[in-house]
Amino acid sequence: MKGEQRMSLDGIRIGFCMTGSFCTFEKAFAAAERLVQQGAKLVPIMSFNAASISTRFGTAEENIKRLETIAGRKVIRTIEEAEPIGPKKMCDIMVVAPVSYTHLRAHETKANL
Repeated sequence: MKGEQRMSLDGIRIGFCMTGSFCTFEKAFAAAERLVQQGAKLVPIMSFNAASISTRFGTAEENIKRLETIAGRKVIRTIEEAEPIGPKKMCDIMVVAPVSYTHLRAHETKANL
């Protein structure tokens, strides 16, 4: 955008987790590409459904391949593969994309309202 200030994400490790709101995958892929263009190192993660369900928005295999191509590394798809993320400090920040309002509301508690 005109006048937009761009932030450098050089070397920032971003866990990029895609969940199952398939109609918004195209926007999520575009966001992942922008992060990489700004220098971020993506750690690609997909939920079980995102990695295993084919829809009219793409096959599971196509979606996995696309995220792997963007990130330049294999997608983490299982709990076992994801377990080291925290203990090994594999990410500086995490992005969950897409995430729906319904999903966010399901995780609310009185402590964070």
